[in-house]
Amino acid sequence: MIKNVLLLSLGWLSWLVLAGPFHTQQQLNEFTAGTEWFFAVESNLLPEAGRFRGRIELHNASGTALPAGISDWGWYFHSIRKIETTLSQGLQLEHIQGDLHRIVPTKDFAGLPTGQSIQLTFTSAPWVISYSDWMPRAFMVAGALQPAVFSNTDTEDFSRFVRPMTRPEQRLRNIGDGDKFATVTAERRFATNAQAVHANLSLTQLQQRIIPQPVQLQHRRGQTAFGTSWQLQAQGALANELAYLSEQLNRYFGQPLSGQTSSPVIELRLDANLPNLKPEGYQLTIERQRIRITGFDEAGVFYGIQSLLALLPAVSSDQVQLPQLTILDYPRYRWRGMHYDMARNFHGLDVTLRLIEQMGRYKLNKLHLHLTEDEGWRLEIPGLPELTGVGANRCFDLSEQHCLLTQLGTGPHSSGSGNGYYSRDDFIRILRHAKAHHIEVIPEIDMPGHARAAIKAMEARYQRLQAAGKPAEARRYLLSEANDTSEYLTVQNYNDNSINVCLDSTYAFIDKVMYELQQMYREAGLRLRVFHMGGDEVGAGSWQGAPACQQLFTEPLNGVAGAADLKPYFINRVAQLANQRGLAMAAWEDGLMADSTRPFRREQFDNSEVIVNAWDNIWEWGYGDRAYRFANAGYQVVQSAGTNLYFDHPQEAHPKERGYYWAARYTDTEKVFFYRPDHLYSNAEFTRDGTPITDLEALLGRALPQLEKPDNMLGIQGQVWGETIRTADQLEQMIYPRLIALAERAWHRADWEPNKGAPAARQSWQQFIQRLTTVEFPRLTQAGAGHYVPPPGAIREQGQIKANHAWPAIRIEYSLDQGQSWQPYQQPLQQEGEVWLRSRSLSDQLSRMIRL
Repeated sequence: MIKNVLLLSLGWLSWLVLAGPFHTQQQLNEFTAGTEWFFAVESNLLPEAGRFRGRIELHNASGTALPAGISDWGWYFHSIRKIETTLSQGLQLEHIQGDLHRIVPTKDFAGLPTGQSIQLTFTSAPWVISYSDWMPRAFMVAGALQPAVFSNTDTEDFSRFVRPMTRPEQRLRNIGDGDKFATVTAERRFATNAQAVHANLSLTQLQQRIIPQPVQLQHRRGQTAFGTSWQLQAQGALANELAYLSEQLNRYFGQPLSGQTSSPVIELRLDANLPNLKPEGYQLTIERQRIRITGFDEAGVFYGIQSLLALLPAVSSDQVQLPQLTILDYPRYRWRGMHYDMARNFHGLDVTLRLIEQMGRYKLNKLHLHLTEDEGWRLEIPGLPELTGVGANRCFDLSEQHCLLTQLGTGPHSSGSGNGYYSRDDFIRILRHAKAHHIEVIPEIDMPGHARAAIKAMEARYQRLQAAGKPAEARRYLLSEANDTSEYLTVQNYNDNSINVCLDSTYAFIDKVMYELQQMYREAGLRLRVFHMGGDEVGAGSWQGAPACQQLFTEPLNGVAGAADLKPYFINRVAQLANQRGLAMAAWEDGLMADSTRPFRREQFDNSEVIVNAWDNIWEWGYGDRAYRFANAGYQVVQSAGTNLYFDHPQEAHPKERGYYWAARYTDTEKVFFYRPDHLYSNAEFTRDGTPITDLEALLGRALPQLEKPDNMLGIQGQVWGETIRTADQLEQMIYPRLIALAERAWHRADWEPNKGAPAARQSWQQFIQRLTTVEFPRLTQAGAGHYVPPPGAIREQGQIKANHAWPAIRIEYSLDQGQSWQPYQQPLQQEGEVWLRSRSLSDQLSRMIRL
């Protein structure tokens, strides 16, 4: 696909001969500083379902007028919806690649005088009902000058560049027989909150309601005074766990334990023969002079330590009281995972290390790192510098020889959001940190689709080595052909992101990456066990015009007779490479489907394990049973359900809530808590338009398979995808506290499952949320992590403003001066004018503001 970029470049170069209004960089900078850019949604309720009408507005308050006719300037902007070529107001709007679009003047452009405005109206698909569907950092390019960002869009504050979305046609979708997910208002939230019942756990009960809930807890009378006068003892095999506990207690008390031989003792032991203990399990016993943690294995001891730490009061003192008790505990599943996509937008090393720490705290044990994507390659690979030199950096370079095309709100400069990568040393540090927290890191190199960053990086490498007179070396890791005429468009609006599966250089590249990954794990003192190849969302039509594939079709008896054979051909070759290196293979479910209902035969892969992330459970699409189909076919399955376990979705149905909504209109903490992995079909509650599902088989028109091989169900995993998440703060707002609810379900099998409507289920939720808000929120903040707080509900009634909250221990504040000052809400307000309200957690984390 090299030619596509060259054509774009030539098209741009042709503009440079045109006269333009900007002769200096200062003129261009002043224009973009003085001109306001706005996105607006006019309607999502068009006659044609699944489409919306929007507009772009510009108001020229600068000192420079844009002349009429063709000129050398262009406006660029990011939109997750692909907008078809549109002519309006003498301007041509066109899609470039991914979310990047361009607007250029035609001969019919009437100009834009100072003080005047212009609007471009367009339609696209599907809908836009969230502010975060629009991306920041629209920018302008003029001649050979450096691009300049429209100043009002250079922000994460959507209100500065997105027009308000308040009307029903802006907030509802033309979907099904009507959108039944009404936008949450302050009044609706107030009514819902009024139905909430808060648990009333005593301080002792709250202390013992640790998360995740243990299998068995026996409380005895009496308390144990615990402080720095205690000592630590451990078997030699538990040196790492001993060091971890020592560090945590040192941090908690502000000084190390100073106990002597005769002092009370914490003992760490291993005993796989302890009755009723299972792998990763532990027994924690607290007596007056002794605390003993006995683990089935080292991981079990580590989790016993986490339960001990969870019993400590959130606020430390010189000496604290612990309940005398015995806990016997072990996990529900052996795979308790979190998937983290930093490939779309890179968020830095520190937030990754914090994620590992919180996963360890809540007994999650698999970190699935999505390291590569169309929009970025985020891991240094020795010998392939372009992967990070080009592939980890987005800027304005239509040739893509120095950086990738800008995407996802980065803007034209490398200093924009989302750029960066893990150095080799960073990744080894991540691996070691994860090891210390008993977490296995699963690296994902997404292919053959979702691979644009790698493709463009290897094209840049090819150009460099060709220019250096090294053609053979230039072709060694090439992932594309210049004369490939294949035509396709992916869900993310790319037409050049599929690795060419017919080139031997593709497999040389994959083997090189596998090798370097193995070396990093070895240096970290670990063994790479699982290689995740992605495999999802390959554009239909990929490779049909690739010369290398046409050649492959002519070779006899190779099992490749046409384009339909290429996907299994690729997967088999990757599986063989992984197997030769002793690696299990993992993939997203659609990467391993022979057709819409049948997985590839498990027997065709020699790998000891083939692990599948089953994600597509959009019930009305008919794919929600794939987790069972894969398990029954002999695959190892990780439930990764889009409807309940995708943490990049909004936390309530409101346009100000960040995230995509393709799988579910919203996914709040309660929805994660009530996911029932042992009863897959019990989770089929609503279709995407909000219609209740009362008979799943009737909805699908076919019988549903039952789980025949439960031993192949490894566990569950939360997912956070990064398209709309540009900063570390935004990331943690999306992850927490949903990750904590995930941990509860992954570790603890509740007696009330699958009946989420049972009184015991509601009581379990109420106790969980009381513990969450009173204990876990402060602990998160102490660890340096942010978290989401739902906004309050509010209503104006009989001249009074009343406010409430669904969660306990959440304070409500109000402002009468548009957020300049805040006061605690304690009783209904006698207030006629506008009132702003927000929630504040015990850890001083704030919700978004609402206005009444």
